Amino acid sequence: MRIGELAALAGMSRDTIRFYEKVGLVESRRLPNGYRDFLPETLTWLQYVRTAQTLGFSLSEIAHTGERLREAPDTAAALSALFEEKIQVLDARMAELTTLRAELTTRAGTGCPLRASEEPVTQQALR
Repeated sequence: MRIGELAALAGMSRDTIRFYEKVGLVESRRLPNGYRDFLPETLTWLQYVRTAQTLGFSLSEIAHTGERLREAPDTAAALSALFEEKIQVLDARMAELTTLRAELTTRAGTGCPLRASEEPVTQQALR
């Protein structure tokens, strides 16, 4: 399948597919006329890539996990395991963000630590 047809079926641009090829997410072979030729399975893979991005996976994660999925005897179980791993990463990140938010809330309105005085700056003091 040529890149234009693949792009239309996948709902993405040719440039996106070329980029995915450049970073190793998809592969094509070159026809004698120089055109890219993609296997029909590439469409299913691109749909997976799009869905995985929507679920918060980076392209790097998708490339790495794609190898695991292709080698897994049970792709459904492997995919579930990947989702569980991602949930653990998200839970850890959410805990970090909660701590950061609490720290910012504590510091909000306390003034600038670089000034000797803790008094807020007024318009009159700036003149």
